[in-house]
Amino acid sequence: MDRKRALKIINLIIAILIISQASSAILRGLIGREAFEVVHEGGGVLLFIGVIIHVILNWGWVKSAYLKKG
Repeated sequence: MDRKRALKIINLIIAILIISQASSAILRGLIGREAFEVVHEGGGVLLFIGVIIHVILNWGWVKSAYLKKG
């Protein structure tokens, strides 16, 4: 799989996870504690992993934008 296609997929996954995080936080009182832990805490871990993958796939841009000399 090429980098552009991988980024499209990971960006979609990250977007879904962000929506899931916000929704579970807003609905915390309506869902049970166990469901909250699975959805919010588990989703947070997956979101973190997704962001790491996103940065790795964009590492060339990160280097040129933030780590250039001069």
